[in-house]
Amino acid sequence: MATLDELMRLPGAMAAFEFRGSGELLEHRIAYPDWLSPTTLDLLAHMCAANMSIAAMQARGWEQVTAMTGFYPVQEFTLIGFDWSVVVSGLRREQYKQEGKSSLPPFLGVVMANESADYEAAFALLEA
Repeated sequence: MATLDELMRLPGAMAAFEFRGSGELLEHRIAYPDWLSPTTLDLLAHMCAANMSIAAMQARGWEQVTAMTGFYPVQEFTLIGFDWSVVVSGLRREQYKQEGKSSLPPFLGVVMANESADYEAAFALLEA
């Protein structure tokens, strides 16, 4: 399981954060407080939670309507912005659900500057 400090060592990492499915920011690290504030990171966590929920709804609906499988559960996603992007993982949550555990761990996310982001490394670390 990746830690926030490990995520901060990724190329281009600007911030790493944990958040609940409700969007509540739990813990974070910020490398450039002039560019990214805790308030902005809190809003980003809420937006990521909303996007994960919407993606899950769409994936479930698609599977039910088309009888195609493999879209649900949504475990990770990337949101690409103009200057920076965010990679979010809920993989640990899905593993806990499959094990029947009731207390789910938080989502993990990392904000990276596009000019030096290594998305493959981010996903590899989040999946480790």
